[in-house]
Amino acid sequence: MVSYAKDERCVALAKVLVPLLKRSGPEGAGGYGGTFQVHVPSATAEELGGLDLIRAALRKATRELGWTFGTYGFGGGREGSTLIGIYDKREIPEPYVKVVEEHRQRQMRAAVDRVSARYSALGGSAPAPSSPLSGTQVVQTKEFLAAVAEHGLLA
Repeated sequence: MVSYAKDERCVALAKVLVPLLKRSGPEGAGGYGGTFQVHVPSATAEELGGLDLIRAALRKATRELGWTFGTYGFGGGREGSTLIGIYDKREIPEPYVKVVEEHRQRQMRAAVDRVSARYSALGGSAPAPSSPLSGTQVVQTKEFLAAVAEHGLLA
């Protein structure tokens, strides 16, 4: 397995990711319960160094935050899209459990709303979707793309 630990693109991307990861957890949860998932065009993922480099940058950034983590990523080929994510696996201390659980429920509701909206657009009947919720894949993807562009990581 190739090590990206000292690759300058990985180091630069990890620096961009740290503040995004800090914000990925619920407010009032002491930094616990963060999840970060982005869905970008495969060409964008390749421009950033590829799926493996992005995942390495995520791992590097979460280590700086003290997370115990799990990562995942799926590439969809040149014409497809790439899904990349990481989540905090640390045990949540009692004072923060309720806040994290409520945050996760809001995230799940937002995901269900997005799927319902797609179903409705195909002619089905579904409730109106909620607006994008901070910390959801939609918002995190926009924030991620803006941050990498701002730091000159995309041409």
